[in-house]
Amino acid sequence: MGQPDPEQRQVVVTDSLRSGLSSRGNGMPYLELRNLTQQFGSQKALDGLNLSIEKGELVSLLGPSGCGKTTTIRLIAGFLEPTAGTVWIDGRDVTPLPPERRRVGIVFQSYALFPHLNVFDNVGFGLRAAKVPRRQIESRVHRALELVNLPNEANRAVFELSGGEQQRVAIARAVVIEPQILLLDEPLSNLDASLRQRTRQQLRELITSLQTTTVFVTHDQEEAFALSDRIALLSKGRCQQFGTARDLYDHPANEFVARFIGRANVFTLPFAAVGGDCLCLAWPSGRELRLRKPADSARFHIQAGQSCKLLLRPEKIGFEERAGTIRLFSARLLSYRFAGAWSEWEAEGEGVRLWIAHSGASPTSDGPLAVGMTKDLWVRVEDFQVLDV
Repeated sequence: MGQPDPEQRQVVVTDSLRSGLSSRGNGMPYLELRNLTQQFGSQKALDGLNLSIEKGELVSLLGPSGCGKTTTIRLIAGFLEPTAGTVWIDGRDVTPLPPERRRVGIVFQSYALFPHLNVFDNVGFGLRAAKVPRRQIESRVHRALELVNLPNEANRAVFELSGGEQQRVAIARAVVIEPQILLLDEPLSNLDASLRQRTRQQLRELITSLQTTTVFVTHDQEEAFALSDRIALLSKGRCQQFGTARDLYDHPANEFVARFIGRANVFTLPFAAVGGDCLCLAWPSGRELRLRKPADSARFHIQAGQSCKLLLRPEKIGFEERAGTIRLFSARLLSYRFAGAWSEWEAEGEGVRLWIAHSGASPTSDGPLAVGMTKDLWVRVEDFQVLDV
């Protein structure tokens, strides 16, 4: 049986982007960062970062400015040499390899398109640099433009394109080289709010169709929630928690995670007594709060007289008694904010301030609330979470 010509073989490989040749499912790590450390002078940008990412998975690196997100993807791409640790792709240590030998595609925040080249030449730039035959370049560039829904824009100048179209050209340029890993460094940050939301959905659909292992950098938690299979939340060069959006929101590993992901009421309260299955804490006013001891309480070494960090999400607090709730305390409403689908109140009672969030027309059956009112607050005991002692 004869060998197919080079162009036919290349078309088969390119079609694998759609057909899911790199599909997930075996649970084995495809991209691994092992004890990755990066130091610039006396400053540690990364401090022993460990991550294992599955094949075809989209993982967001989330965190505030300066937490090490961009440093991480520069290390994955090979633009930096780590102070310590290694980068593994598909079971191979690629740490010594230069960027051009890692098969990693990257989309920069600024897109980094060449203004003097048209769309076709921008997308095909990497292929020409790799001395790919011209016929293959034409085939692969047109397929990449089809993937990003720009099949008729090959001859346009990039400065004629909208921000969303430029972003898609940058993605096409990254995927046309058929990377093992796709890196996206805040590619939506230059778009306005409405375009950003539309483009985010298109980006998720595109990455899902490619099934390419993708690392997405963002400081926007809504963006991370919308796009990611899992999220690595970084702070000061360390991974604070790695899991699904639901994991990070419902079961934060520490106070930083709780406060960074969504709204959080975090109270520091002393243990008045500890016994059996019960924890007895005290509000600043002296009033007691009794909770069930958490299943993992052994890790906290809880003792009377110690203080603990206690989390209660704003949407877990109600203004009326419901099945399974207890009366928390009475609180005076200090402020109100309408936030579209949600309404938020700031309230004060028992020596603490807290946020209350409610979706829908009215949180009470006896009429609207107003700033200055005093209302009873109701919660479920199981909605409290001990963060730290």
